[in-house]
Amino acid sequence: MDSIQTIPLENLALAFIPVAVVVTLLYKWSSDGRESLLGISRMLVQLLIVGYFLTYLFEAENAWIVIAVLGVMLFVSSWISLRTVKVHRKTLYPLSLFSISIGGGLVLIFITQGVLGLEPWYEPRYLIPLAGMIFSSSMNSISLAAERIEAEMDRGVTYNKARSIALRAALIPIVNALFGVGLVSLPGMMTGQILSGVSPLIAVRYQIMVMCMLFSASGLSAGLFLALMKSHLISPKDAS
Repeated sequence: MDSIQTIPLENLALAFIPVAVVVTLLYKWSSDGRESLLGISRMLVQLLIVGYFLTYLFEAENAWIVIAVLGVMLFVSSWISLRTVKVHRKTLYPLSLFSISIGGGLVLIFITQGVLGLEPWYEPRYLIPLAGMIFSSSMNSISLAAERIEAEMDRGVTYNKARSIALRAALIPIVNALFGVGLVSLPGMMTGQILSGVSPLIAVRYQIMVMCMLFSASGLSAGLFLALMKSHLISPKDAS
């Protein structure tokens, strides 16, 4: 296979049949499938927009545009990561932004400049997709960690123990992926490369890199966030 197969629009529409089944199930069981419908609608609009934008971005190859895109990704992922927490978003947003910027940002630099050695350093075809994977993983880990540490503290668990439980909970998705990769699943990047005609042995190297970067970004971002969140969970009276 020399290139990946193009999916006709009429064939793509078939993918929404099982989606409709799940949404119907949500409505029948909980009388509320609005969040799922909203998520699906946003997914469609966002991906259509980003498809056109990435085409422009890859052709432009402008460092400042790439930096601006990375900034938007950081700000948005930091906000979304706090979607489920009880504490007011604006209070924890600086902590989430800092955690993803440092935890995810350092891993992104290490991978793109150390492992891949991109030339130029801002090569958008590599930098933007990898940044998306890293920031998304960091976002999810912070979301899980924040929700879990709040729940544990509400149960009267000490901060140190709650932090440990929350960090383990935040890493469950990526750790499960580490156990299942190759045996249960062929992840997106590896599958895409194989479909594009890349040797499986080369695709495996990239996937190893991806799994390492996702685990690192998730752990570093969640760990930083949990450490910074301590002052918002423990009052001065409790700490004394």
